[in-house]
Amino acid sequence: MPTESDFASLQKSKNRAIKQLEDSLRPGQRKLAQWEGGKLAVSAVPGAGKSTGMSVAAAIAIAKYKLNPRKQLVVVTFTRSAAASIKTKIRDRLKALLIPQGGFVVHTLHGLALNIASRHRELSQINLDTATLVTLNQNHRLIRNAVEKWISANPKHYQTLLEGANFDGEETEKLRRQSVLRTEILPNLADTAIREAKSSGLTPEQLSELAKQTNDPYQILAIAAGLYEQYQKTMQSRNFIDYDDMILSALRVLENPSIRQLWQNQIFAVFEDEAQDSSPLQEKLLQILATNPSNPQQINLVRVGDPNQAINSTFTPADPIYFNLFCQSCQTQNQLQTMNQAGRSSPIIIKAANFILHWINAQESNSKPPRTTHPLSPPSPQPKTVTHPLQLPFRPQNISPVDPDDPQPDANPEPVGKGLEIYTPEDINATVELIRQRVIELFKQQPETNAAILVRENRQGRFLAEELGDLEAKHQIRVYEVSDFERHSQIPAEILQLLQFIDHPHSRDFLKAALEVLQKRQLISTQDLNALAAYPEQFLYPTPLDPPQSDKVKEARRYCTNLLRARLELPHYQLIPFLGLALQYKGSELATVQKLAERITKQTQGKSSPQTTRSTLQEIVSFERFQGVEEDTDDQYTKQRQVTIITMHKAKGLDWDYVFLPFLHEDLIPGQPWVPNAAKFLGEFTLAEVARVNIRSALHKQYQGRDWLSKLPQPDQAWQEAARLKRAEEFRLLYVAMTRAKRLLWMSAAHKGPFRWNLFRPEAGGNLQVKKPCPVLTALQNEFSQFQES
Repeated sequence: MPTESDFASLQKSKNRAIKQLEDSLRPGQRKLAQWEGGKLAVSAVPGAGKSTGMSVAAAIAIAKYKLNPRKQLVVVTFTRSAAASIKTKIRDRLKALLIPQGGFVVHTLHGLALNIASRHRELSQINLDTATLVTLNQNHRLIRNAVEKWISANPKHYQTLLEGANFDGEETEKLRRQSVLRTEILPNLADTAIREAKSSGLTPEQLSELAKQTNDPYQILAIAAGLYEQYQKTMQSRNFIDYDDMILSALRVLENPSIRQLWQNQIFAVFEDEAQDSSPLQEKLLQILATNPSNPQQINLVRVGDPNQAINSTFTPADPIYFNLFCQSCQTQNQLQTMNQAGRSSPIIIKAANFILHWINAQESNSKPPRTTHPLSPPSPQPKTVTHPLQLPFRPQNISPVDPDDPQPDANPEPVGKGLEIYTPEDINATVELIRQRVIELFKQQPETNAAILVRENRQGRFLAEELGDLEAKHQIRVYEVSDFERHSQIPAEILQLLQFIDHPHSRDFLKAALEVLQKRQLISTQDLNALAAYPEQFLYPTPLDPPQSDKVKEARRYCTNLLRARLELPHYQLIPFLGLALQYKGSELATVQKLAERITKQTQGKSSPQTTRSTLQEIVSFERFQGVEEDTDDQYTKQRQVTIITMHKAKGLDWDYVFLPFLHEDLIPGQPWVPNAAKFLGEFTLAEVARVNIRSALHKQYQGRDWLSKLPQPDQAWQEAARLKRAEEFRLLYVAMTRAKRLLWMSAAHKGPFRWNLFRPEAGGNLQVKKPCPVLTALQNEFSQFQES
């Protein structure tokens, strides 16, 4: 039987192992591992080893506080893949300490909320057995349904939008504006405003109250509140839930004092990774769970993130200001730590990343957004110069190299060549050739390495993949375009849109949707689709009395009439494979179409008809993420002797030996929010962006304990603020892209490029225009002139 001496010896051994774990960490990571309760904010730079530090800190906390299945540490992260990775790391640490595995759980934020809601179904107010989870987008039928109901209930308000500015009553223009409002402007407003409001806990009634604080002629927030109300009614009537409902249902459960205490008694502390991507509602959930029920003033919450890598706020409700405010709050209590050492990149790449961080902050602190004018009201005063630290694009924290004795293998590796190369080729075709030559040279020297080309838009990636497609045959260098495989998830929706048009060719909505698919697949020329869809019969079957059609219109009509002819000549069960061929799918895309056709045939067996085929496909598109046929995805992004073409957004969390950043032009980074020509009858702003800025303005005040129902900015002021937020996010995105590189960072901006990449068709000659380089690239050229190549 073990004696006290045995237990003492075991404890000493465990303490030595814990000390060894701590000693293996960098200074910033070590502070995290030495956490002793309460709130702690950790602001980490790219490549600082957040997950390593958190896994060690979690293992030490489990050992130090003797955590077990009845009193656990909860680790929360953003994605399922990140959750699986950190779970494995914590388990490995615990094995090294000879500690049982039951002292912790790892969840995604939504997984944690769903776990709470499912265990208390009556309190959550949702029936998880029968509820259907839906993922919102502006083309979702729930959004379209909310738009149609709002229009029916608010004819006068809709008429105000329809008239906009300078409306002469002409019937064709009226039909065009109706199409734009119903299929673009209002769905986009609904999608944006509902996500922003709901993810922050605002109800339609609260949004309606907020609308009273604005004084714009269109009453944009009032429209948003009405759309939100219609959306919620439809969701409840059909027993649908979205991801925000999971968080809200968990919070409803925790409103019950006894249930809240039950959960708090089971949880010792909460560790959160990627905290810069959390919404205020998600933070509120974690704060409740991390509260000590015996001492409500003690909240054992550790949040780790990097506000400088917040790159999702323009299309999700995440906003770096919330994590910055949390850091600010912790700093006043001496509970803010920084992980500023990173071993990923060579010193010159770190120097370049630090330079642009401070250069951009300096530029933005003196910037003045361009003025815009509301068509129906006098201009508002010019906004003041941006000077508040929380409004700057970056948190002012430098990346530092690691110490010489750092345990990371090959930390801060020696650069390849100069480590930083800046090019200004004549045009985008010359850019491709420079990349081709450099890639061949790099892999010839070091074949065991990898590379990536990071692009701002998928169309750029597609162009590069087509131009570099011969590298594998000629040089055994694989080119892997990530978006090529991701496009497979869009195939069911594209097939559905064509089927709906085939069944209802005289529907303006279905005709426009089909034309959008053909245009996106570059089968027809870019043109005003609203004008084509305004009179479907005149477009599809013009008479001699109708105005002559242009060559672009004839091309689009020919595709559409061929689709209608197939409906008459083919049995309905052959239409899906035919449409795959008509859209010129290739390779694995066709395999995905075949998989989709087989799935629908199986589900409609015994009741196959055009109607059941369409309704089944509608269910797949609306409520599922259909997985296309892809290659093996294990480590598919970072394989040796591979050039991965991937968007800057998707590259976050990854790194490569060599990173290429081509096409760095000012119109994309930072760019400006823009108003589509078809929507300019409302003014020089978009309703969705004005609503987003107004909602966030109120939420920022609420988060800081101020009166959130105070006056909000006018539309022109909100549009200027949207421009500032876009610039900040685009610059952070470039920073993220630059810090993916280990040994070589290659950057370029060609003198000539496409006016817009979504209009660019290289096979048609590819008309190019003179382009301005991204201002960051110009600043880098001036600062690091010795790295610019002729």
